[in-house]
Amino acid sequence: MNRFFKLQENQTTIKTEINAGITTFLTMVYIIFVNPVILGNAGVPSGQVFMATIISALVGTLLMALLANYPIAIAPGMGLNAYFVTVVTKYGLSYSIVFGAVFIAGVIFLLLSFTRLREKLIEAIPNSLKFGITSGIGLFIAFLGLQFSGIIVDGGEAGLLTLGDLQAPNTLLSIAGLFITLILMARNVKGALFYGIVITAIIAFFTGQLTFNGVVSMPPAPVFFEMDIAGVFTEGLYAVVFAFLLVTIFDTTGTLVGVAEQAGFMKDGKLPKAKSALMADAIATTVGSTFGSSPSTAYVESTSGVAAGGRTGLTSLVIAGLFFLSMFFSPFIQAISGVSAITAPVLIIVGCFMMEGLSRVDWKSFDEAFPSFIIILTMPLTSSIATGIAMGFITYPLLKVVSGKGKEVSWLLYLFGILFAIQLVFFPAH
Repeated sequence: MNRFFKLQENQTTIKTEINAGITTFLTMVYIIFVNPVILGNAGVPSGQVFMATIISALVGTLLMALLANYPIAIAPGMGLNAYFVTVVTKYGLSYSIVFGAVFIAGVIFLLLSFTRLREKLIEAIPNSLKFGITSGIGLFIAFLGLQFSGIIVDGGEAGLLTLGDLQAPNTLLSIAGLFITLILMARNVKGALFYGIVITAIIAFFTGQLTFNGVVSMPPAPVFFEMDIAGVFTEGLYAVVFAFLLVTIFDTTGTLVGVAEQAGFMKDGKLPKAKSALMADAIATTVGSTFGSSPSTAYVESTSGVAAGGRTGLTSLVIAGLFFLSMFFSPFIQAISGVSAITAPVLIIVGCFMMEGLSRVDWKSFDEAFPSFIIILTMPLTSSIATGIAMGFITYPLLKVVSGKGKEVSWLLYLFGILFAIQLVFFPAH
């Protein structure tokens, strides 16, 4: 083990790596509770999502450990799971068709991992668009959290949205859970999101909002290949596939670089074994879609494990092992997932985390600021990540051209800008 993971070379020990793995797992295990809640709104059975989430995390994190030897965890990403639901519900599609779109995006991502096109695409897209996309997704999922909690409801004739009944049991539970989790976060408690869920669940149990039919059992039988790939083409979900692909690329690459910087892996601005790390994520996305989950991505919560001393794939191996063990607690996890008020606070807080990039947008330059702004505005208001991305890709090159800076824009942005404009005008349904 010492030789395979190069523990001495990375100045770490087995004990340190195990502690780091447990730390990272506790900070990200909330996805097991939250993903079934979100995808359940698209009609995907809770047990299916539960197993698909664990299988995605297990496969991706294990490959990250064995191929790249990095202490980075992979699991279905927040934001894209919410986008999955809006595609299903807004356009009346079967979730099996959208799983087909995820599968195609995963295969394309996997193929891109063997080429330099991924690097060129990332280099071509300016920071204002990258940060705008991440922040827009953050607002999107925070908005969903507010809706699940009942804090914000449909305004009916009074308007689009309004404040909900703050005395409703579900809303009161969400508010209590939100403040408990915020306090834990402010006190820098490791695993604050997970502990916030547990404490909120305990309150729900004693108030009669949560009931258990057991804690431990054999895992639910996984559902394999319940997808309609042909439906992706008959429904013209090309923009959806591109949205899944683009956001997954940004999320994974940005997280990899951020965690690698913190761990000291970056060399001359480049990440060694980046291809292997990206391949692990692409395979996790592809495999996850075949079992019934939204796209996977590297988790920024991996930084908590790095801060605890994790430096090798042994940390990831521990995380993968813990995900495997968690599948035997399906009754407990599904019971908690069945009460949206317990998981809603996590969505709101994770949305806040994703706003960090806005500080790096050049707000004094209008041709940089507006494309970022329009992305952030349209994603939550249209309930579509794809539409937000499209608006940014259209306005950015346009503003650069009219301001005399057209040569600063890559030809790829002009191409995507034209394609998105055609899609929005002539194929607005998806």
